[in-house]
Order: sequence, then C-alpha cells, then structure tokens
Amino acid sequence: MKELVIISGKGGTGKTSLTACFAVLAGRSVIADCDVDASDLHLVLTPRITERHEFRCGHGAVIRQDGCIGCGVCRKWCRFDAVTMKKNSQGETVFSIDPASCEGCGVCVRFCPVQTIAFPERLTGEWMISETRCGSMVHARLGVAAENSGKLVSTVRREARRIADEQGNALILVDGPPGIGCPVIASLTGATQVLVVTEPTVSGEHDLERVLSLTRHFSIPASICVNKWDLNPEMTERIEASARKAGAHIAGRIRYDSEVTMAQIQERAVVELDAPCAGDIRQVWNALGLQN
Repeated sequence: MKELVIISGKGGTGKTSLTACFAVLAGRSVIADCDVDASDLHLVLTPRITERHEFRCGHGAVIRQDGCIGCGVCRKWCRFDAVTMKKNSQGETVFSIDPASCEGCGVCVRFCPVQTIAFPERLTGEWMISETRCGSMVHARLGVAAENSGKLVSTVRREARRIADEQGNALILVDGPPGIGCPVIASLTGATQVLVVTEPTVSGEHDLERVLSLTRHFSIPASICVNKWDLNPEMTERIEASARKAGAHIAGRIRYDSEVTMAQIQERAVVELDAPCAGDIRQVWNALGLQN
C-alpha cells in the first residue's frame, strides 16, 4: 500500500487543488483530508457522507451549581482565569467556568472542597466517511477553538488505512495541513512519500526549507513542485536548486492558470477541464510514479 501526503509550508499554495487532481487521475483511491482545522477538499470532490462519528479529546471542568458552596477555591487556583464570578438575581455569588478559557488541567477538580466540579471528556469535533466520484474519503471537522488536531489527524489516517485495506486499494492520497507543527507531523509520519507544494516567493523558499528538514528527520522520500512557477522563474530556479541540495526530487512545475478558480466554482478538479495547467499537473503525477 502506498500513501502519498501532499503538504506545504504555508496555506494557499494549492495543495488541496492538487490533491483533488491526483484523486481524479488515480481513478480509485482512498482520500484523507487531514487539514482538519480548515478542511476544504470536500468543496471540489463533493462527498456524500455515509458515516458520522464524534471526536472527543481532552477534558473540561464544569461546576455543578446544585452542590457549589461559593467558596471561590477554584477561582483562586486557576492559572488561566477561566473561573468567572458574578451575582445572580438573589444577590448570591455564582461561580462558573468559561469553556473557551479552560485548559483542562483539572486543578480546580483536585482542590474543590465539596467535589462539585465535573470533569467530562470534551466533544471537540467530528470525523466522517464519505463516497466521492474518485473513491472513499475520510475527512473531519475540528470544533471552534478546539485543540488536539494532531489526534484527529491520526484518527483520519487510521480510518483511511483501514478502508484501503478492506477495499484492497493500493493508494491513499492525503491532503495534509500547512506548516510544520503537530498536525503536519501526525499527517506524514509513516507515509510512503511526501510531495511538498511551494510558490516562487521568498516566504515559499523559507517554508520549503523547514518542511524538507521535517521530512529528512522522519526519513520520508520527498518531492517538490513549484506552483505558479512562471510568476517568478528566477526564484523557481533557486528553490529547485535548494531542494536538490536538500535531497528532494523535483516532480515538476505548474504554471499560473485562472482556470483553477473556474474549476473550483464548478466543484471540479482542474484536470477535469481543458485547462492549460492540467498538462503540468499530469506531468507531476507521472513523475511521482504512483500509477496503478
């Protein structure tokens, strides 16, 4: 089983559009959208959801008002100012916990003298299994201000691998999150191959260096492609030279093409249109050597 992870050093480089194109070119694969903080692959592949599952991770404190004696010990010990205090209509002091400020450390639970603070597991998002015109897709949605996106990414990848194994599918395509943080590490560890999408800019060059250092750390074969290369050919040459020096394979270049936007409006991958850049994307796909 092969698993290609498409990542980038920053958002907006075109990795999701490229993942959608690869899904079309692959014919049938299992697709995993691991950009759980801001997933948008569904906007192109229009999945039909067949399963929904809650994602729970971490804990949050909740004061049970029927047992609270209003001593304020929880407020005293909270380092994150998550415990609020106000007067009710009877003039009594009421303590409550702001879920957005609570870090789930549990210190208030430990020191409450009457043990009236609950500490339930938090519902922080959901993950779904869907069917698309290109095969099965696993995707997720992290809740607003929710944490532990790395664990949700791991859940998405685990389910994608399970489905691929059940279906006998030899290829998993992963749309990874941008950057080099925990969600990125969770999306690429153990992958067969990584494609890094970058742009011909100074920030693109810098971000590429950081991402390639990450792939080297985990000993994952990396390829790069420069999107919108024709906007700055000199920078493209410089980026490719740096990538070669870092041990990465140059998979190809993709020209700037306004047809990408038109394809997105139509909820289609750009390779499904007669667009100038479609040939570039096919060349990148062929260079990766993932054809069944």
